[in-house]
Amino acid sequence: MPVLTTDAESETGIPKSLSNEPPSETMEEIEHTCPQPRLTLTAPAPFADETSCQCQAPHEKLTIAQARLGTPVDRPVRVYADGIFDLFHSGHARALMQAKTLFPNSYLLVGVCSDDLTHKFKGFTVMNEAERYEALRHCRYVDEVIRDAPWTLTPEFLEKHKIDFVAHDDIPYSSAGSDDVYKHIKEAGMFVPTQRTEGISTSDIITRIVRDYDVYARRNLQRGYTAKELNVSFINEKKYRFQNQVDKMKEKVKNVEEKSKEFVNRVEEKSHDLIQKWEEKSREFIGNFLELFGPDGAWEAHYKLSPDLIQFSSFTGEPPFKMYQKQIRELANQDP
Repeated sequence: MPVLTTDAESETGIPKSLSNEPPSETMEEIEHTCPQPRLTLTAPAPFADETSCQCQAPHEKLTIAQARLGTPVDRPVRVYADGIFDLFHSGHARALMQAKTLFPNSYLLVGVCSDDLTHKFKGFTVMNEAERYEALRHCRYVDEVIRDAPWTLTPEFLEKHKIDFVAHDDIPYSSAGSDDVYKHIKEAGMFVPTQRTEGISTSDIITRIVRDYDVYARRNLQRGYTAKELNVSFINEKKYRFQNQVDKMKEKVKNVEEKSKEFVNRVEEKSHDLIQKWEEKSREFIGNFLELFGPDGAWEAHYKLSPDLIQFSSFTGEPPFKMYQKQIRELANQDP
């Protein structure tokens, strides 16, 4: 492909992006040999010192508009994003996803600052630099990780890694004596903003842990960590262990209550079933009895047809079925 070069530079020494009109200077075609975006996720992203860009073709500058139109396969747009990435979380991943998808053909380089720089300008981290480097290597959007990244980007650093654009959220980042460490990048037309993810940050996570410190200290004591490893005093250790025992007792009581409640519910269900069956049997018994001894029952019909029963009824003065009608009605009206 035709390779274009320019000598235009900003006051900060960073080459300015070209306009939408291509420059008139053309040079011989030189094939680009820049590292290509990862096509497989079966291995972590490489470190920059393992796969530095040794492309001999002049690295022409691109405007954002040109980059969004797409570039040849052998000339991916090299996008750089940097940060501390302590306690790597979804907010970090979403920012890197945005940086990776800014352009159709992009190669995402991620710079991670060392412990020394971070502790000096921002504060102590939970994860050390080696852990933070490894966390970034296993993010699917990252093509290359740059260890010990600079706090402020210099022209030499941008040139060394052939960076086309820098991606970061648009909020001015004041640090190291500057109101915005990305100001000179923005002035050079190399800055592309991303959006922060609300509700999640490393500071938020640390705040939750500090707020619920006792809960997590007790949790880790239960999991086998020693008081020394947790930097817990002897008195607090005994307090936490006692609280753990109390919680266990509460859990046992709760389990017993739940089982007792479940037992009572089963008894109530069985009692209801028994009462229902008793009612059904009672109705069946009363119905059968009335069919036999009721006014229109079989006994009365038989009585009318059998004169021999007259002698039996003489002892009571009335037919036998009359003797039981009152009792049958009372039984039918009783509650179960």
